[in-house]
Amino acid sequence: MSFMKSLFFQIIVAVIIGIGVGILWPDLGSLLQPLGTGFIKLIKMIIAPLIFMVIVTGIAKIGDLKSVGRIGLKAIVWFEIATTVALVLGLGTANLLRPGAGMNVDPSTIDASGIEAKTNGSELPHTVDFIMNIIPTSVVDAFAQNALLQVLLVACLFGVALAATESKAKENVLTLIENLLGIVFRIIGYIMKLAPIGAFGAMAYTVGAYGASTLSSFGLLILACYGAALLFLVMLALAAWWITGLNFLQFVKYTRSEVMLAIGTGSSEVVMPRMMDKLTKAGCDRAVVGLVVPTGYSFNLDGASIYLSLATVFVAQAVGIELTLMQQITILLVLMLSSKGMAGVPGSAFLALSATAVAVNAFPVAAVALLLGADRFMDTMRVFTNLMGNCVAAFVVAKWEGLLDQKRMRAVLSGEISAAELEREEQAALSLLKLNMQEKQGKAVVSPEMS
Repeated sequence: MSFMKSLFFQIIVAVIIGIGVGILWPDLGSLLQPLGTGFIKLIKMIIAPLIFMVIVTGIAKIGDLKSVGRIGLKAIVWFEIATTVALVLGLGTANLLRPGAGMNVDPSTIDASGIEAKTNGSELPHTVDFIMNIIPTSVVDAFAQNALLQVLLVACLFGVALAATESKAKENVLTLIENLLGIVFRIIGYIMKLAPIGAFGAMAYTVGAYGASTLSSFGLLILACYGAALLFLVMLALAAWWITGLNFLQFVKYTRSEVMLAIGTGSSEVVMPRMMDKLTKAGCDRAVVGLVVPTGYSFNLDGASIYLSLATVFVAQAVGIELTLMQQITILLVLMLSSKGMAGVPGSAFLALSATAVAVNAFPVAAVALLLGADRFMDTMRVFTNLMGNCVAAFVVAKWEGLLDQKRMRAVLSGEISAAELEREEQAALSLLKLNMQEKQGKAVVSPEMS
């Protein structure tokens, strides 16, 4: 009975029911999108303040700007290695399995109007624009726009300034933020009770709107993408085990509720707060988690990288064009840049594919529209691979910085420390924080003359 009450079981059931509704009553399924969209918006509204508070408290405890810069640099290095491997793997899989060969599609017969609808006329930011966009117009605007990299910058500056403060104000501000952080996690707990409803609505909409028949039309492409992602995850798991001692399968089991929710809603952002909390409980330093995970959502899109490189070659094969080695190297270089500015841009995958088609100049840009039908069914692969890639990055960077408690990591992931014990630890920490705050307030009330 306890298993049936678990969030993991409820989400599994909701996803299965959603698939059933989408197949049996597609018109009804396509009307249920607001359930999934509403849940995602509820989670997203809390992400910016959460990231701010996690990073500020983490940096304030680390205490120096050099450590923050070192963590950021090591994270970027890991991200670049991981995404490059993902892109090369996608190209290799496309050349090996040749999912588009034999389709013989005439580019002149393709209706490309769907791409405009998918992207809403947006475009990927250029490198300089991307860097400049990290600086917010104002602090308030960063939070209002829910721009994670901008919030990250503000939080880093605030955290470093707080760490450099020597007065009692530092303790008071830090105590206040940690108390607020506890309240935010409680709000997230309330919202997560709606997770099965959100997963049901999102899955019913996906199947109802796009139809299961698409799976057979693009079967080999979908199989190639998922196969490449599986191979990448095996490589990621081996690298994580070698560097940190992380048992990847145990970690997937530990985060199974979040994984299923991300897959069900087709969004890894909805589980960012819970993942950050679980990574911290599993031994990763809070500052590392706060810096690496949000940054990874823009710079470490491993699943998207696999899909983009593989899909580019697929489109060329589908219209009967064989890409040369130099053209494929060009694809790799273009995607290494364009994949970094995708987060938050509508239809970003199609924009990146279109930009690559222009750079290679080997097939018509309109041919990218071939992927409109299959794109939505790649979400499971992209979401899971992106999510695991960012979590492993947090463990790796924490280990490189000497901020990973490996003993605790093994105990939490193996189940030696249960979820109930983790909950009790959190409650005890909050109670201690509250007690310390009350003591400080009591001392402040007593004047020097009275003492």
